[in-house]
Amino acid sequence: MPRHPIRLPEPHAINSVSPRTAMGLPPAYVSGQLNDNLPLADSRGLLGEPGDALSHLIHEGYPPPLRYLAGTVLALAGDPRIQPLNPKMLPVPGGLLRMGTEASEVDRVLARFNDLNLARPWIEKEVPTWTVSIPPFRLGRYPVTNLEYVAFLQDCPEAALPTSWAFGQMPPERANHPVYSIPLHAAQQYVSWLSQKTGRPFRLPTEAEWEWAASGGDNREYPWGSTWTDDCANTVESHCWMTTPVGMFPKGAGPFGHLDLAGNVEELVDTYYGPYPGGRWIDDDLAASGPYPITRGGSFTRFRDLGRCKRRHGYLDHPLYAIGFRIAEDMTD
Repeated sequence: MPRHPIRLPEPHAINSVSPRTAMGLPPAYVSGQLNDNLPLADSRGLLGEPGDALSHLIHEGYPPPLRYLAGTVLALAGDPRIQPLNPKMLPVPGGLLRMGTEASEVDRVLARFNDLNLARPWIEKEVPTWTVSIPPFRLGRYPVTNLEYVAFLQDCPEAALPTSWAFGQMPPERANHPVYSIPLHAAQQYVSWLSQKTGRPFRLPTEAEWEWAASGGDNREYPWGSTWTDDCANTVESHCWMTTPVGMFPKGAGPFGHLDLAGNVEELVDTYYGPYPGGRWIDDDLAASGPYPITRGGSFTRFRDLGRCKRRHGYLDHPLYAIGFRIAEDMTD
């Protein structure tokens, strides 16, 4: 697929330009990886496949359009991977996490992403490093999906509707896509509801838990390793420019088997922004209204820098901010 030249706005203008401009897209139409290039003929052969076979297609190394088609058929037929009251949770062992970035490394990080026009303070939010003890816990294999959020809304109809749903209706072909464009209080209400329904101690992960699950504590750049690959995450570089079925980027699995930790949607954590111990407060657009919920992992509207395990971002009610969440669970056995 031809690549269009990327022209990015100045960092201070990122939230004042259109989302397309912030994503480096030109005013004129350009073809993405999924919208104009789907092998629609292949879908006829997928319609009769059982759910397990389609799940296999999503998680294996087929071309992204075929994986997307398999996920779409699954969404409409019923995705066996998505069980609202029994989400797939993977164990995360405890350990000591050296969190953050050394001040001496900021210039090197900026140099690695010099094509993305990053502002220095964005990386300085990671400074300095400090050690956090992480007890064992469980973390959802995938971010929470639209289908799971619908189950919550059916019990709690007054809860916040995702603004990404046109007219407040879930697009059925995206039932197995991550839900996004919801505020922190709605994510907290969701985990409270799920805990009450199941009797299990679900919650949101802390920022430190999220980084530990993404990195395994070995200082890797991304959940899968140290080298960026477009087919490891649904960020702007993948040229999808929309959410994708959860688990569609299996090469991007984290050290403990979690998928979509980088890209697809940003993930809220149960931590508000504040400087790390010994660090300084960073004032930017996110801080204009005071402390804000931290998000991690980047999204389909963001570039690869936000897919870094250490990168700190945050919630803003703005179309560019494709923000969802993933659930954690206390380890009781």
